[in-house]
Amino acid sequence: MTQTILLKNRPIGKPSVTDFEFVTDESEIAISDGELLLETTYVSVDPYLRGRMSDAKSYVPPFELNKPVHSGIIAKVLASKNENFETGDFVSGMLDWKTKQVATGEGLLKVAASKAPLSAYLGVLGMTGLTAYLGLTQIGKPKAGETLVVSGAAGAVGSVVGQIGKLLGLRVIGIAGSDEKIAMLTSKFGFDAGINYNSSTDIRADIAKAAPNGVDIYFDNVGGPISDAVLFNINKFARMIICGAISLYNNTTLPQSVSVQPFLVKNSALMQGFIVSNYADKFPEAIKQLSSWLTEGKLTYTETIVEGFENIPNAFIDLFDGKNKGKMIVKI
Repeated sequence: MTQTILLKNRPIGKPSVTDFEFVTDESEIAISDGELLLETTYVSVDPYLRGRMSDAKSYVPPFELNKPVHSGIIAKVLASKNENFETGDFVSGMLDWKTKQVATGEGLLKVAASKAPLSAYLGVLGMTGLTAYLGLTQIGKPKAGETLVVSGAAGAVGSVVGQIGKLLGLRVIGIAGSDEKIAMLTSKFGFDAGINYNSSTDIRADIAKAAPNGVDIYFDNVGGPISDAVLFNINKFARMIICGAISLYNNTTLPQSVSVQPFLVKNSALMQGFIVSNYADKFPEAIKQLSSWLTEGKLTYTETIVEGFENIPNAFIDLFDGKNKGKMIVKI
């Protein structure tokens, strides 16, 4: 039996479980030469998937209605007629939200449970870690002694960005949505300070207090009023790395925001958006560095693990309420 999750409706505002449809297929699955039969083990749910559920122009095509949603997945090879993979191998790749599926092997990477927990290949050793490392180093161009502010700091990417910032000699300030998350940032991940945006009465002033020497690098995962507040605190030649805007993904009207141009001109500052595939040629060196730091105990991570294939939509929706600490993953 194979279960599949389809995109039934294009969400209006915050997604709902009714925007997804579960279908079951009890027919036997056969594979041909060159193919693999995969069984899903872990599923990554990520904020960027919300954009693909709309039909607006973006850097990747939107998901099709009544077709499977897909994301980063770790799967076990149940059967193989592909010389590059053996039964029992674990692989990572962009795959459909299915309990079982056939693949050609294209785009799949073998991952070793002996070297790291399998879920880590969706997080710190996967696109999460690559996004954090390459965004910070390639756009942020950090110099020891500078100040880095990270929004969405308790999330998957943000928590890794902050740690890398510390390893590179930066003062790191994290912005997150609860006192519990702030405590995690400073105790587990080594951030120098944290700001709870939900309890702050003046986030612009709180950023100024936490960053008395101003902000040199801003790693933006959220957009909206938090990012507006950071603009008032940037230094000359500041670099703002635009990774995401989760606070805006479910908006049904155009957001009202401050104009960024005066801040950029006045401070000769850089604001650059990116997607991690822009730096695909640097993936090998990035993975090597991330793996080294992880093995040496210099880098750690937090995961929110939800169990059960049927809970994938709920886990995805929970991202928009900040219910995750670190990477949100569904274990099948």
